[in-house]
Amino acid sequence: MSLRFDELTIVANGAEVRRATEWLATTCRQRDVPQAPVERLVLCLHEVLANVITHGGRTALAAPIRMLLEVSLDPECIKASVTVTDAGMAFNPLSVPNRILPKTLAEASASGLGLVLIRRCSDWLDYRHENGHNHLTFGARWDAQ
Repeated sequence: MSLRFDELTIVANGAEVRRATEWLATTCRQRDVPQAPVERLVLCLHEVLANVITHGGRTALAAPIRMLLEVSLDPECIKASVTVTDAGMAFNPLSVPNRILPKTLAEASASGLGLVLIRRCSDWLDYRHENGHNHLTFGARWDAQ
């Protein structure tokens, strides 16, 4: 089994979100992650970081945000996961019920779809709150080519 780790730490602002998503895309490609899972992971990371910055409170904005990319190239389980660690208010996205999607455009809201996107684009989500930090992990699996 081949397992590789890469890390990046950013400050909580929009320019750093762009840097983080570019880092994730580049690092995934360097680790031979196919394009489709890379795109899903980048979408998830962008949304997670936007949520931390928007909803995490003052502590989230004052402390660094750490990302850890793990790529497993084991032939039986080829996957990549990203863990985002922040000091924002505790929030367990796994405790939020699935949102019922609107049936018409008139019923649709322009906000509140971030968690829906994260759930649809990732193959799994894990969360823990430990030592004053949120640790959210999302990931993608793919078939060997």
